[in-house]
Amino acid sequence: MVLLSKPTTEQYSCIRKTPTFPTSIVPVVDLSKPGDAKTLILKACEDYGFFKVINHAVPMEAISNLESQAAEFFSLPFTQKEKAGTPNPFGYGNKNIGRNGDLGWVEYLLLTNNHDYNFIRLSSVFGPKAEQFRNVLSDYMCGVRKMACVILELMAEGLNIEEKNVFSKMMMDKESDSVFRLNHYPPYPENFNNNGKGMIGFGEHTDPQIISLLRSNNSSGLQICLRDRSWVSVPPDHNSFFVNVGDALQVLTNGRFRSVRHRVLANGLKSRLSMIYFCGPPLSERIAPLPSLLLNGNESLYNDFTWFEYKSSAYATRLADNRLSRFERISTTSASS
Repeated sequence: MVLLSKPTTEQYSCIRKTPTFPTSIVPVVDLSKPGDAKTLILKACEDYGFFKVINHAVPMEAISNLESQAAEFFSLPFTQKEKAGTPNPFGYGNKNIGRNGDLGWVEYLLLTNNHDYNFIRLSSVFGPKAEQFRNVLSDYMCGVRKMACVILELMAEGLNIEEKNVFSKMMMDKESDSVFRLNHYPPYPENFNNNGKGMIGFGEHTDPQIISLLRSNNSSGLQICLRDRSWVSVPPDHNSFFVNVGDALQVLTNGRFRSVRHRVLANGLKSRLSMIYFCGPPLSERIAPLPSLLLNGNESLYNDFTWFEYKSSAYATRLADNRLSRFERISTTSASS
């Protein structure tokens, strides 16, 4: 049971239908071929900040088990789901995204990287089945973390960084601030008149973390923004993962990789269920362009900051805001011209 009040055009932005990203040009990375993968990842991160991963080695059983558990959670009565607590920041949310007025046709469950904390939080929801949910979630997150580690190390190799684990060690640190999110976008009511336009499920934004790894059911809705500011729809593929470059990685690479602006449209035909793992560094981690990428006179484009400072700043803004703008540095060349 989903308790989302009837949407209105005043509450939710509606946008015109956008073209579909041709399947043939969606960057596809085969992790079973690491030699090719690092080159393809490098180009995809530079051109789009986004790519699809196949042969990812995350067990399909772990994926399907979590999807079933997630579907069961979102089918619960609203009063039962509320027992997970309001998202401050972890818990169950409905329509309200963050604390700054953003709305979407979505309900979600935001969880930590700490399985003990999640178990305590969800015990009142699942009762005796809470342990089962914990185990299923743990299996899935373990598989996704291993995949993320491979991807992050291939990124470092592609950038010719000697320290192969320069990115992955932040995510693998025991103090890593990685988070996990389940999003459910129900079909909107049949009698909602959207005049042929799509309704925003989750508004446009970039992810603050290093990378995020997205997997969804076979339902469309994901769109990314290209360099020319045009929006394209990404064809769904429930057997693969999609990877977004986040703001932190943009800074670490001094802008060589660009965080991808993306959004999700809801539809009136089929619900969309997505599972996203956000790879975050420890709160005390200092984020700054890597010295090895500042050779040959290249200047840093950003003032350095801790992950805690950036996270605090990012979550005080609206979704569509350019969260990195306050950390951008004016180059000495521009300042003197």
